[in-house]
Amino acid sequence: MNYKYTSLDGDFSLVDPELTSYLYFPIANESGVMSSVTPTLAGDSKMGQNLFFMSPVSAENLHNEKSSRNIWAKINNKEVISLNGKSAVAQAQLFSNDPSNPKDATQLEAGFMYHKITRYSKYLKSMITNFVPATNETVEIMHVDIENTFESEINIQIVTAIPIYARSADNIRDHRHVTSLLNRIYNSKNGIMVQPTMTFDERGHQLNSKVYGVFGNGPIGFYPTIEDFIGEGGNLENPKALYEIPLNPAKIVSEEHFGYEALGGLCFEEIILQPGQKVSYNIVMAYGDDIDLLEQSIEKFLETDYVLNSLEYTKKYWREKVNVSYHTSLTNFDCWMKWVSFQPMLRRIYGCSFLPHHDYGKGGRGWRDLWQDCLALLIMNPENVKSMLIDNFAGVRIDGTNATIIGQKQGEFIADRNNITRVWMDHGVWPFLTLDLYIQHTGDLEILLEKNTYFQDLQICRGEVKNSAWKVEDGQKLTTSFGTVYEGTILEHLLVQNLTAFYDVGHHNHIRIRGADWNDALDMAEKNGESVAFTSMYAYNLEKLADLIDKLEKKGIREIELFQEIESLIDMDLDVDNHENIGSKKEVLSNYFKNCSHKLSGVVVKLTNGNISRSLRQKGQWIKEHIRKEEWIEKTEELGWFNGYYDNNKRKLENENHMMLTSQVFMIMSGTASDAQVGKIIKAADKYLYDENVGGYKLNTNFKEIKMDMGRMYGFAYGHKENGAVFAHMAIMYAYSLYSRRYSMAGYKVIESLFSHCDNFSVSKILPGIPEYIDAKGRGMYHYLTGSASWLLVTVINKMFGVSGEYGDLSFDPQLLRKQFDKNNVASISMMFAGKKIKVIYTNIYNKEVHEYKVNSLILEGEIYFHNIPRKVIEKLKDDRDYIIDVILE
Repeated sequence: MNYKYTSLDGDFSLVDPELTSYLYFPIANESGVMSSVTPTLAGDSKMGQNLFFMSPVSAENLHNEKSSRNIWAKINNKEVISLNGKSAVAQAQLFSNDPSNPKDATQLEAGFMYHKITRYSKYLKSMITNFVPATNETVEIMHVDIENTFESEINIQIVTAIPIYARSADNIRDHRHVTSLLNRIYNSKNGIMVQPTMTFDERGHQLNSKVYGVFGNGPIGFYPTIEDFIGEGGNLENPKALYEIPLNPAKIVSEEHFGYEALGGLCFEEIILQPGQKVSYNIVMAYGDDIDLLEQSIEKFLETDYVLNSLEYTKKYWREKVNVSYHTSLTNFDCWMKWVSFQPMLRRIYGCSFLPHHDYGKGGRGWRDLWQDCLALLIMNPENVKSMLIDNFAGVRIDGTNATIIGQKQGEFIADRNNITRVWMDHGVWPFLTLDLYIQHTGDLEILLEKNTYFQDLQICRGEVKNSAWKVEDGQKLTTSFGTVYEGTILEHLLVQNLTAFYDVGHHNHIRIRGADWNDALDMAEKNGESVAFTSMYAYNLEKLADLIDKLEKKGIREIELFQEIESLIDMDLDVDNHENIGSKKEVLSNYFKNCSHKLSGVVVKLTNGNISRSLRQKGQWIKEHIRKEEWIEKTEELGWFNGYYDNNKRKLENENHMMLTSQVFMIMSGTASDAQVGKIIKAADKYLYDENVGGYKLNTNFKEIKMDMGRMYGFAYGHKENGAVFAHMAIMYAYSLYSRRYSMAGYKVIESLFSHCDNFSVSKILPGIPEYIDAKGRGMYHYLTGSASWLLVTVINKMFGVSGEYGDLSFDPQLLRKQFDKNNVASISMMFAGKKIKVIYTNIYNKEVHEYKVNSLILEGEIYFHNIPRKVIEKLKDDRDYIIDVILE
């Protein structure tokens, strides 16, 4: 059993989807509607933490709860059928071996933001399509097509039964019943609306203006409350009201229905369907702020022609948004990558919450998310990325840490008033990596000289001290002793992040892990823990920052303006002994904090590019040499790896018996590992971390210990989440690091293993796309909302296909394996670059293996190029047509 792709845009079909547990699918729009839908139309719909239309669901609710978007059909005034399979009878039939009482045949068809279930029952073929229009309406649409497949005419009466939760997710366990007493339920000509009188949750008691409604075209009656619909002893899978003969819905909703759990129960007129005859219904789940205006706004969606046009527009809209296409010898891989390319868009809509596995948070994104999501935007939708990047730097504190509460608006950061201190030591790594990719993609070195403010709140000194002098009314922007808000260049912000980290070292002269690093579950070594893995990435950043500063000098910018206090961190005497001296480093950082934690002096200095770049490069090189000297573990002549961590008892986490993938990834990516060491790491990872049954490379070996001196991950069962699962994010970064060092075959093995596993639905049990991780049984977990999608997109385009920017020019350096080319020795990719639509076609003329071929020539519009294509050439192309770039490999 597997899904089948039905188009190169990633549309797919799957037979009997309800026989797989935990399946869910996202449908949403950019106006704030976020829904999840299952093969039986369970799931939920919401517009935020405090605006849930249906009750919030976690993964376990998907099979535990009876609530769904249920569409009932009463046949010949006696048999009751659920068109979405959420009835007691349908559930009993799922595993029936009785040929006289079989399960309904079903098929799922889906694509970007639409979900269609076809069900064949005794009397009917029903097709229910759910989608959220890609326009600005705050609605979810259900288009229902019904056909009489019986041998004779049937009487049929349709009833909807969609519970309307209409309140905050917090109320699931905080006054669930009491908040139902707030419900005021009304009917109109076409539907039922719920407007609670007020809300009370963590925000306090407030008057409510939000209205929730379920509408259909001309119902003859209503079931406005769950209690009345299910009856005594009944439930939503076997409601007593449907057994009345004839059905007896309320003609009008009155005050007697106030104060109960609400139901979008619409009862339509009984009709006769002849054999082969069809009928359609349009059901609208809508959000609004005014009862009268809500019904007016949805009337167009009660017309079938309008609904079908809206559906087609929605499909087209999202297909065009995903403006990257792939062609290799594996069509399934090309289609899978379409879904991977779509996933960063889902992250921007849902944040890190609001899908069934993502049952935490309130929809916001974290610091890493801000930067990683920009990676995908740079490739697919780069127009607003510059302003987004600049605005993001407003979250950097002067101590090199950053705000952890991200606001809804771009560049909005919120002070943590709960007095909770947490510092992730890796947070300073990601901004540079993303900004560097932007500069390479656009050639916009001048972004380094753009200015922004610094964030300020209670937290100073990298989380060790509270700023008693700061008050909320002071605002969240760092000021000078002159009382003015200070603005520094983006380059200065990067220097602050990376230099403060350089000096913030522990007992072994590696950067302290503080609250955690990328692995949030290494969270119990705050006092003495060190992250060698990410120390190596700070070395990488320092060296690459030096390169950018040298580039600025070549453009005539020979001095960099900085606030005076940072001069002590740049340390221009280049005394290597100071780097070896842990006490000296701590003293430098302590003095820096004393001078600038609350206010800056306001004095600025100008330092020469050469002095700054030499200092940065020397620091980066020192870190790498220190790691190579102290942390390499030689298992055998052929196997070896780096230790990447120290625990809270100052002990190495890795040794000859234990290995972590994260440590190796960043040693390779940063250039800390020599080529000989990379070869040994690859062999060791294959031996100790690779497991084909779960999709490839596990995050770590089994420590078989609950390490209370390192992190909560050691309390997880091995093979789950951060403790030894195949964690897609790190696996993809492993691939990226290998490609970056030109270990193409090893890099492809990582991606191919993960893809093959996800593509095997009978094992992965997820719909197309990449999950956060794969559990011990092989099931994909935490689907859709994962930063690994952005990293995979960048890896495949920039490294595997080798199409990337080089200071704004278009560069080609493919690392496609011979087996990835089709039968005509061709592979291609379509994408945007410099605002133009390009299709790069690689022709491997002599069918050579990777590293055997090289780029011979580039042909664009009849012109031949031999290296890069200059940006000025690309920018002169027209916006309204596609351009082919033929790349000959010989």
